[in-house]
Amino acid sequence: MDDMKSILKKHKADIALVIGNGVNLYGPAHKTNSWHDLLVKLAEKHLPSALKSVPAGVALTEFYDVLELKTNNTAPKLSLQQEFCNLLASWKYYDHHKRIVGWAMNSDRPILTTNFEQVLSDAGRCTLQRTKKGGFTDFYPWESYYGTKAIENPAEGFGIWHVNGMQNYHRSIRLGLTHYMGSVERARGWFYKGNERQLFSGKNMRDWEGEASWLHIIFNSPLLIFGLRLEEDEVFFRWLLIERARYFKKFPERKKDAWYVYAGKQNNDGKQFFLEGVGITPLHVASYDDIYGSETWS
Repeated sequence: MDDMKSILKKHKADIALVIGNGVNLYGPAHKTNSWHDLLVKLAEKHLPSALKSVPAGVALTEFYDVLELKTNNTAPKLSLQQEFCNLLASWKYYDHHKRIVGWAMNSDRPILTTNFEQVLSDAGRCTLQRTKKGGFTDFYPWESYYGTKAIENPAEGFGIWHVNGMQNYHRSIRLGLTHYMGSVERARGWFYKGNERQLFSGKNMRDWEGEASWLHIIFNSPLLIFGLRLEEDEVFFRWLLIERARYFKKFPERKKDAWYVYAGKQNNDGKQFFLEGVGITPLHVASYDDIYGSETWS
């Protein structure tokens, strides 16, 4: 069975990296880049009873929605999204961030991240860029990426793309369930625009609304997914994987591989069922060093 390093080597010319918050839990990063601590800080400010942790039985998306409901909407203040982005400003990059971004830059391959902060782009000394002029909205800056050069096709060059919004545009941050539903609605409008072009055109793979956005990467590249829990609360990204599988069922000659990398035990039959159902191969590794360590990315 392939390991992570062999997959990176074999698909160096066409793979896309999909990176979740696990990249900020490895090594010393968890001391400065704590998603949990950030949520607790917001809860201490906005909820009447201070919480020391996110309660069991509530999804992170629901936790954020409750925080937003509890804020005083009549008083002048920063939006919860702005507060969130301000707290992200102190997050730092470490050696493993640099080597992962370095591999992507040297291989000229894209990175998709579900994270909001600029840790990965800072690690690569990247600047904010855009694939096309006009039609910009800071709610959905899906044609914006961090990189070192201009690219036209998101799937054919290095760029760091933020699936759930980016720190630079606080209104783009997708935190609550309502936010995720907005993203689904926008993407669905692109996928199913007109009867003939339903789920991309059967005539021209480039002829669709999202060709200049990170969505094009999802449907046109093998995906190596790591650092992502991919639990039930990842509503938007899991839905995208379902749409990806539907697309490949419609056009089987365009099918691309995908792998979900995890360390430790995977005692979740539901996740296994989901991954296999959408055509993603689970890839177990012995330790987190096998995911983020220097040997994998050398």
